Amino acid sequence: MSDVFPERLKKARELRKLSQGEAATLSGLPPTSISHFEAGARKPSFDNLRRLARALEVTTDFLLGLAETPDVSTSADPLYRHGQLMSAEDRKLAEGIFQLLAEKNRKKDG
Repeated sequence: MSDVFPERLKKARELRKLSQGEAATLSGLPPTSISHFEAGARKPSFDNLRRLARALEVTTDFLLGLAETPDVSTSADPLYRHGQLMSAEDRKLAEGIFQLLAEKNRKKDG
């Protein structure tokens, strides 16, 4: 794992507007682990790397410095691309809106 990981982890966490504690809760890791990872004092296991990527909704490639953007694909659905720029709170709100729209369409079609 390169030295870019601590910087990328912090960048991904700040992109989601999460504190270290919030990122820890979402990933199921202790807050001290997030702090150690961002300080470069420790490196995550592969499993913890995946947990962090899922919690922060970025790719492991981004966290490892192998991709320049946190999203999976720049050719992805525009809604997905815009979602990458939202805070965690805004993403939850958008998810609720999407669920309401999907339910409305299910009722209309069924």
